[in-house]
Amino acid sequence: MWETLATVRDLGRIQEIASVLVRYGFGDVVRRIGMADALERAGRLLHIGHDGEDPVLRMSTPERVRHALQDLGPTFVKLGQVLATRVDLLPPEWIETLSRLQSQVPPVPMALLRPQLEHDLGGAPEHIFARFEEVPMAAASLGQAHRAWLHDGTAVVLKVRRPGIREVVDADLRLLARLSEVVQAQAPDLRRYRPREVVRQFEASLHEEMDFARECRNAERIAANLADDPRVLVPRVYWEWTSERLNVQELVDGIPASDLAAVDAAGLDRHALAVTGAEVMMRMVFEDGVFHADPHPGNLFFMRDGRVAVIDFGMVGRIPPPLREQVARLVYGLVFQQAQMACDVLLDWTDAADVDEARLHAEIYSLVDQYRGLPLRELPMATMLGEVTGLLRRHGLMLPPDLALLIKALLTLEGLGRQLDPEFDMAGAAQPWLTRLMWRRHSPRALAARGRRSLAAALDLMADLPRDLRHLLRSARHGRLRAQIEVTSLQSFGAQVNSAANRLTMGVVIAALIIGSSIVMHSVGTGSPNRWLMALGVIGFVGAGLGGLGILLAIWRSGRRR
Repeated sequence: MWETLATVRDLGRIQEIASVLVRYGFGDVVRRIGMADALERAGRLLHIGHDGEDPVLRMSTPERVRHALQDLGPTFVKLGQVLATRVDLLPPEWIETLSRLQSQVPPVPMALLRPQLEHDLGGAPEHIFARFEEVPMAAASLGQAHRAWLHDGTAVVLKVRRPGIREVVDADLRLLARLSEVVQAQAPDLRRYRPREVVRQFEASLHEEMDFARECRNAERIAANLADDPRVLVPRVYWEWTSERLNVQELVDGIPASDLAAVDAAGLDRHALAVTGAEVMMRMVFEDGVFHADPHPGNLFFMRDGRVAVIDFGMVGRIPPPLREQVARLVYGLVFQQAQMACDVLLDWTDAADVDEARLHAEIYSLVDQYRGLPLRELPMATMLGEVTGLLRRHGLMLPPDLALLIKALLTLEGLGRQLDPEFDMAGAAQPWLTRLMWRRHSPRALAARGRRSLAAALDLMADLPRDLRHLLRSARHGRLRAQIEVTSLQSFGAQVNSAANRLTMGVVIAALIIGSSIVMHSVGTGSPNRWLMALGVIGFVGAGLGGLGILLAIWRSGRRR
């Protein structure tokens, strides 16, 4: 794998990644996954030694990972931010540390940005807008934001994608995909973090986030779903100037959710704001099925008329109706001490075959039982969800990506709600939506609809059964019936056998070279000297010696990796 990876195109980036990992004390990881060997074969030396007094080593492991991702650039910063949503994979200290990853970078100078911006706008921004600020309001790893004013005086924000960022991201994604394959195959203790699944989720998420027009489509869809709620503001999109690399939206002039002093100075009701945020999130999840997946304080603003404004829809989660019902059943089971209901939902979500169901049920029962009798307003929803995710990690269960986003979003939102109002009751805000969804599931109309669907599916199965049996019998009659059995544990054994066979073959070749060279040298010694025969014999001995050293080095390296 690393032979393929170490191409001229990627070699410099591989060395940069390896050097950053070594700098932060992950030299053993670099060595175990074969990255150091690939660089050595390409003639690049990597100094893996580390000074024991280095202050970097006094950092915690999550902190070292955060700094390494920060140094590796935009793609890896985004990877860390996606990992910060995987509460089912990483413990709380990792989630908290990775959540602090910032993608603030120096802005692109306007001289470099202008050609792309004029192409996407169809003209110079000074001609299209009444006023345009060249100095950006903010700059991030994927883009930067500039303020402008329309000719009617409306303030807007231009979010511009960094020129050339797609090529950089695609190159890093290619490396990450290959790296995840290597880690999955060669680092058993890291396999439980599901590197291939995480990289696939990350790739899809990053491609969506780089499409600024998709962000606007997400915003308009959520705005349409919430159109009848006067408490919510979603900025208007100006589609005449919006494309994949640029979007233009209404500027939200509100109070940042993190500025509690300004909230109090404006005379806003903190409790009402917390309730509005929770109810809007519950509606997005349980009624609409599309929700803002990153409701941190930087993406929420409070308007002076009491409305809550939501911006930045680059990360959006989607919960289809069947999954929506399962989420409601899980939260309902946790809130109302229905351990079996919660356990059944978690088992439905996992594809693991070796789950100890009895132990899982016992732990869930113990979890919900400790909150028995508490009134809803005292129920710590964040603590309960945190304990559920810890339980998932202990049992090796993995949530679907959108559900991991949902849990992280609920945790973030409850934390913000508690900051606004220490008496904020997330479980109480969720109760009406959960009850309504459970009633819909068990109402006579819903039961009749499920019965009709089940009957139709059974009839289709019975109708297809004769044809399927006929195909099966025909395949058996013609000898085309096959059973495919894949034993994954034999794959590594096969690789070891293949390596041993290669070494044995090389050993036979070396032995033949030694014997042949000895015969040639003996004939030179007994007859008249012939310098060509002597040279041939010497070459044979040198080749045998180099081949023997190669085999010894390969055996030594394989021993070190084990």
